[in-house]
Amino acid sequence: MTNQYEVPAEMRDFAERSVAQARKAFEGFIGAVQKAAETVETTPGMPATAKETSAKAISYAEKNVTAALDLAEKLVHAKDPQEVLKLQTEYVQAQMASIQEQTKDFGDSMGKAIGLKK
Repeated sequence: MTNQYEVPAEMRDFAERSVAQARKAFEGFIGAVQKAAETVETTPGMPATAKETSAKAISYAEKNVTAALDLAEKLVHAKDPQEVLKLQTEYVQAQMASIQEQTKDFGDSMGKAIGLKK
């Protein structure tokens, strides 16, 4: 009996290349964002809290997009719909935990920036 979920090799190869290209494009983009942020951070009078907040936002974006690209890479190699569902469930659970952590951390940073927290 053949696997009804089997993806043609050409499609899988195309998907792998697409994910790799997306990852490379994102790495170039995030590198440019980091350089721009470094330039802004050297601006005289820029508060340290603004620098910290900017760095955290960039870090969160990088972490979240990397997680999505990692998921895409895993999905390309999924063997059946059950594995797809398992990977997606794991990703959603991990992202929910990550977003909660990021929200708390970012909220703490913003509180410090406006003087509500020390």
